[in-house]
Amino acid sequence: MTEKSDNHEGNVPSRQRKRFPGISSRAYEHPADRSALVALRRLTGFDTVFKALSGLLPERSLRLLFLSDSVRVSDAQFTHLNDMLRDACYILDLEKVPPMYVTQDPQPNAMCIGLDEPIIVVTTGLVELLDEEEMRAVVGHEVGHALSGHSVYRTILLFLTNLALKVAWIPLGNVAIMAIVTALREWFRKSELSADRAGLLVGQDLQASMRGLMKIAGGNHLHEMNVDAFLAQADEYEKGGDLRDSVLKILNVLPRSHPFATVRAAELKKWSESRDYQRIMDGHYPRRSEDKDTSVSDSFRESAGHYADSVRTSKDPLMKLVGDIAGGAGDLAGDLGGKLRSRFGGGASRGGADGEGGTPGETGGGEGGTAKGGQSEG
Repeated sequence: MTEKSDNHEGNVPSRQRKRFPGISSRAYEHPADRSALVALRRLTGFDTVFKALSGLLPERSLRLLFLSDSVRVSDAQFTHLNDMLRDACYILDLEKVPPMYVTQDPQPNAMCIGLDEPIIVVTTGLVELLDEEEMRAVVGHEVGHALSGHSVYRTILLFLTNLALKVAWIPLGNVAIMAIVTALREWFRKSELSADRAGLLVGQDLQASMRGLMKIAGGNHLHEMNVDAFLAQADEYEKGGDLRDSVLKILNVLPRSHPFATVRAAELKKWSESRDYQRIMDGHYPRRSEDKDTSVSDSFRESAGHYADSVRTSKDPLMKLVGDIAGGAGDLAGDLGGKLRSRFGGGASRGGADGEGGTPGETGGGEGGTAKGGQSEG
């Protein structure tokens, strides 16, 4: 439970952080991440492309490129980042510490890529932008990607995005590739929400995570920014005017690999206040040793439930419309079910439908039918 890194430049005093032995990535994975991955794997042609690229991608070349043209984090280079990396792996109990490189790029960015083994890359722009605790959350974010096994799909997305640019002149070839790229980007954005949670588990400092996201959005001007005002932007964005704004939001996000910074901040804050987060901090979380016993169908149902919940509680005009339609369909299904039971079920069913003499089983059946209708819409 002890943090092992030294204080860097005297910014933030070292402090104890909780450790999560044997934690499974299921503990922090966002339901939308899992469902987007399921949808991706079901996409026509994805398995074929995945198997082909797994053997063709120049991973060794990629590793040699970073080794030759970037700075590898170690006890001798970027020692404060090396301490953070080891701490993050210690806290999330990732046994093998992935190699980490700093590459010259003024654009703040970080990534976790690799097919056989993950490698983490951070840009100089990011290192220069963030303070100690903010950077710790980012390193935890990337270690979360490694623990979740995200690096494989992220590497394929990187390759396919470049390939799509090269074959843009081929009429049908580009369409086929872009279908998979679009699905990969949808999953990629959702996987960022999972990794943000992992970053919070590592840093255990919500304010630092919020500051990091604000800086990514607005640069190194914290004295000009305010967390509450930043989160208010997320709320305003979600409410989003009318249906035209909802469509524009979708079009704006499609080409992006990351969710918008305000959305990420709002999602992370919501999770930090949830019972799920508190249970993890109290030491109650799924273990990797139990992963083999988990049910894919249960995960899919949880994801579907999350989406249905999102539609019900969303302030976005389009999502409200979808929720209203879904609710109407559920009510219609319940009414139709009641009428069918009245027509074909005899006197007892009619009594249940009228509210007299119905058995608990029949009443439950009616409610179950309505609920099922609602779930299928979600």
